[in-house]
Amino acid sequence: MSIRPLIILPDPILRQVSQPVATVDDAVRKLSEDMLETMYDAPGIGLAAIQIGEPLRMLVIDVSKDDEAKAPQVFINPEIVEQSDDRSVYEEGCLSIPDYYAEVERPAGVRVRFIDQLGKQQEVMADGLLATCLQHEIDHLNGVLFIDYISKLKRDMVVRKFKKLARDRVPERMVG
Repeated sequence: MSIRPLIILPDPILRQVSQPVATVDDAVRKLSEDMLETMYDAPGIGLAAIQIGEPLRMLVIDVSKDDEAKAPQVFINPEIVEQSDDRSVYEEGCLSIPDYYAEVERPAGVRVRFIDQLGKQQEVMADGLLATCLQHEIDHLNGVLFIDYISKLKRDMVVRKFKKLARDRVPERMVG
């Protein structure tokens, strides 16, 4: 397992639509282990493969509390097949948009169909934080960020801030 570098806004990779995983094999399982290690190191509760530069429909989640045992979950080719009419609001953040948080309203519950690490079709009914996290990470697979749910004014401010930070990170050319 290895910790992979995170893709940070405004990198256009974050807007790519991820491709389905064709076969669940050792390479996919290794990627899921790297994703979990990267997520735990960040630290975060969810990570989509695209956030480490892998445009595959894969995500990992662990919504266990700090005082609980880790409960990692791997979702391959996840799709929301049902969502509740009830809504909930959570303050969301994103490892690809560090230190920025905003309240986002989403369906309170979802049913998600996915493939597990053994290649078996599964379904999960989720509500609360897990439902929010699944929707957030599945959005990543479709090139959607949580800031797309906030006002255009706030979103533009966030994007400008991260563009400036990205420019500041680029080392100036050495003249010699």
